[in-house]
Amino acid sequence: MLQAYGSNTRAASATTLECCEVIDAIRYKAGFLPEVQLAYEAEIKTLWVTIKPELKPVFTLQLLDSLVKIQSAIATLWGAPDQYHGAPVRFLAFRGTGPFFTLGGDLDFYLDCLAKNDRAALAEYAKLSIEGAVWNAGGLNGLVITLSTIHAKAIGGGIDAPRSCNIMIAEEQASFVYPEIKFNHFPITAVAILSRRMGARAAERMLLSGEEMSATEFMEAGGLEAVVPEGRGESWIRKYASETLPVHAAKTALFSAFNRRAGDLREELEHLGQIWTDCMLRLNPSAISKLQRIAQTQDRMLARVYQRPTTPVLAAS
Repeated sequence: MLQAYGSNTRAASATTLECCEVIDAIRYKAGFLPEVQLAYEAEIKTLWVTIKPELKPVFTLQLLDSLVKIQSAIATLWGAPDQYHGAPVRFLAFRGTGPFFTLGGDLDFYLDCLAKNDRAALAEYAKLSIEGAVWNAGGLNGLVITLSTIHAKAIGGGIDAPRSCNIMIAEEQASFVYPEIKFNHFPITAVAILSRRMGARAAERMLLSGEEMSATEFMEAGGLEAVVPEGRGESWIRKYASETLPVHAAKTALFSAFNRRAGDLREELEHLGQIWTDCMLRLNPSAISKLQRIAQTQDRMLARVYQRPTTPVLAAS
């Protein structure tokens, strides 16, 4: 019994050391990673990325930058063909926390850019959104299978980052809505990302209607691979990773092949990024005022949820 206990303890210690080594290697290569939390499960070779925006549950410039740095670091560390068999990360899984998965794009950042007429900053935001989606869709150049689990309401452009993954699931209480059309703008990557999964007509209906879908409705429209009971999203991914490890090479090859067959995603997204930036800079004062009111509404809603004071939003000049 003592010998068995000692053996198990050494195995657990080795696993803990491996987890620390993988995360430390990624952090060393990526640099500063605000607004995310990393966890590694060695037995299923899965790196978990928990998105944790600091002020609002939105996709900030800092969050987008951290996600791209993580993707790039994994590809740089273990993406060479001769490193595949020893690569510790075979699955890259994204998850959220709190009462919302995401409220979408960072309206406060948009408003600040519009007040300054800062095209470069808006273009950088679009560039990072595009880069993250391309990495996800391509499985980091065929190295990993990318997955995401949605546990709560997901709004607007923040849906696209997890949907760009090879597999996206949601818990049954989650919901999905793109309200941007009602405020005279559109999410940067949604047309390309949704069309690849739902087909162009279904994606068009969702983006033009601005209507909310339940997780089941979104799946029936082609937007999800699975709907699972509340609290079971992460366990679904763990089960999938465990069952997929023996056929990982074949599945990554198939995901890469289907991604290639769907067309040049980067080219399409770069075009969308350009027209999104132009669209934002063409917003008239009335549309900008609507964005300000939405940002203020978000502040009040979050203040009720988290019981914290609101921050006044300054009018754009």
